[in-house]
Amino acid sequence: MKIKMILPALTEAESPFWRPIKYSLFPPLGLATLAAYCDPTDEIELVDQHVEQLKTDDYPNLVVIQVYITNAYRAYALANHYRARGSFVILSGLHVTSLPDEAQQHADTIFIGPGEQTFPKFLKDFKDRIPKQRYTSVGEERTLVNIPPVRRDLIKRHLYLVPNSIVVTRGCPFHCHFCYKDAFFGKKNSFYTQCVDQALNEISRLPGKHLYFLDDHLLGDRRFAEQLFDGMESMGRIFQGASTVDAILNGNLIEKAADAGLRSIFVGFESVNHTNMTYANKRQNINYKYEEVCKRLHDLGIMINGSFVFGLDGDSENVFKHTVGWAVKNGITTSTFHIATPYPGTVFYQQMENKNRILHKHWNQYDTRQVVFKPKCMSAEKLKAGYDWAYTEFYAWKNIYRSSMTHDSTRYKLKHFVYTSGWKKFEPLWNFIINSKRLNNMTPLLEAILTKVSKRKYFHNNETIAVKNLH
Repeated sequence: MKIKMILPALTEAESPFWRPIKYSLFPPLGLATLAAYCDPTDEIELVDQHVEQLKTDDYPNLVVIQVYITNAYRAYALANHYRARGSFVILSGLHVTSLPDEAQQHADTIFIGPGEQTFPKFLKDFKDRIPKQRYTSVGEERTLVNIPPVRRDLIKRHLYLVPNSIVVTRGCPFHCHFCYKDAFFGKKNSFYTQCVDQALNEISRLPGKHLYFLDDHLLGDRRFAEQLFDGMESMGRIFQGASTVDAILNGNLIEKAADAGLRSIFVGFESVNHTNMTYANKRQNINYKYEEVCKRLHDLGIMINGSFVFGLDGDSENVFKHTVGWAVKNGITTSTFHIATPYPGTVFYQQMENKNRILHKHWNQYDTRQVVFKPKCMSAEKLKAGYDWAYTEFYAWKNIYRSSMTHDSTRYKLKHFVYTSGWKKFEPLWNFIINSKRLNNMTPLLEAILTKVSKRKYFHNNETIAVKNLH
């Protein structure tokens, strides 16, 4: 059987502000995970339209398309095209789960929620010629125990800066009102993990030193994370991942992560206005001091990618200057700014819908760069202008320098400066490397920049804190 798996390009990936490097970081692991359930004799093609040309003049037996909100219209057009050519078309992903009735109009079968349990059922039904229109895992028990290894042989490694991306958990234990993932996983069994041995085996199969954990919350299950980091400590890996504020400050799990090779972490600060966190039900941030998060991570030599959302109901026009100033002062290495976006299926969307504050439902504009709802304390124009200003200001040379200088050691200052400027200030160079199909050759440079610069060990239970600086 000929199977074609497609990740259509997001609309923003073809906008005037498109940064090719941003969309050339990670391969489509979700599709490669589903491919692992197919028969070994199946002929499978995996196409990521962000990094390669998509040809549509073929006649696969089965087409699987992953749908996000800003590629939904493109995904539907592709689905219609292949159905007209006689292919059986599946649609899956976040947007399908959020709006199944909309997606169903363009597919023979849709998947609601994660597919590890439902995709094997579909494959059996498909071969028996009795496929259902919908397969759902929302509300059902899910597991990652004994799932087959990801089909990494289908991934074109040379097209990505971080081909060694990996996911060892699913979902998140928290339920923030604006988070799209909550719509996908639901509130029952919304966070679950692989077996530690299985995760370590997958890590051991990956070449090189660098890894990027794409998990929404790598530290979300303390027992699993402790065992994972203990197993990784002797592997000599360098890795990046994501965590919440509370997990970084509670206990010594972040120290274990640093010992295992964590060098950069995505942290959802979201707002320096803490009333917004109550409004958004982001309880993992409430009553924690963000400055302590930054200090603890920097003492461990871990760089910070801070996430910030503008436009929540507690935000006035001074939020942009306040946020950028705080991020620079506290040595945030890179910042990811977002305009608050009410994704379908979220509590935030329902709130805005009930208050008649949704401006439109053109899904290709729901990219966190454009205003699609009525803000409470400023105009839509002010919100958009402030968002654009924040990106320009944070990544201005003067602020890259100032933020770098907040660190104690010369090595850390240089590391911060090189990483931040390299990410944002050398677009023509990145574009040349991408067009030359040599992006994977930059991975050793990334590993060098992520080299450890310092280490702090915390001893709890009223013992003295011992600090050893390695610089």
